[in-house]
Amino acid sequence: MPIRTNRGRAAVYRRLWGWPLRSPRHFTTTLILLAVVIIGVGILLPDSEPLPEPEPRFGGTSQQTSPGAPTSGTRAFAAPSTSTHAPVTSFPQAAPPPAAPAPEALAIAESWGKAWVDHPDGTTTQQWLDKLKPFTTDEYLGQLASVDPRMVPSSRVTGKPSSISATTSSVEVKLPTDKIVLRLTVITTAAGWRVASYTEAD
Repeated sequence: MPIRTNRGRAAVYRRLWGWPLRSPRHFTTTLILLAVVIIGVGILLPDSEPLPEPEPRFGGTSQQTSPGAPTSGTRAFAAPSTSTHAPVTSFPQAAPPPAAPAPEALAIAESWGKAWVDHPDGTTTQQWLDKLKPFTTDEYLGQLASVDPRMVPSSRVTGKPSSISATTSSVEVKLPTDKIVLRLTVITTAAGWRVASYTEAD
């Protein structure tokens, strides 16, 4: 028969709550049942994932701290330079001392000038270069390959070469022709003295 009065319900509740306290055995049984219930609830409930830590925001932008980077409130100081190397200082090399012009250099300059003015009608560039080759450096001979012999104004040498300046490795030579005066630079090479450039003398 169902309990319909509050007094009857209270009596039932007192019996239920008082049952664990009736004896040590009832109390121990109650604790074991309670532990089983708690363990079962813990197993049935899914593991909750930890919430991510909020990123600090300053001025509307997030700042991420990389490993090894200084954190807020600390200052980073650059390590002092420990280089012990002394600065390299370059000094301009002294110009070679002047010297008497080598006779071989003057002879090469004269031979080169005579080959330079030797370009009769019909002479090809290659024929003209072949005449200059024994007296010219290989580098400068390649530059002369772009010259048309018909553009050379002179046709003969009119005087002897003379030295403008000289060192033990180079000689500046002046050589007159029937149209212009040549200024030749003659240098020493593994093959001997050779003309390395020419311009029109002042």
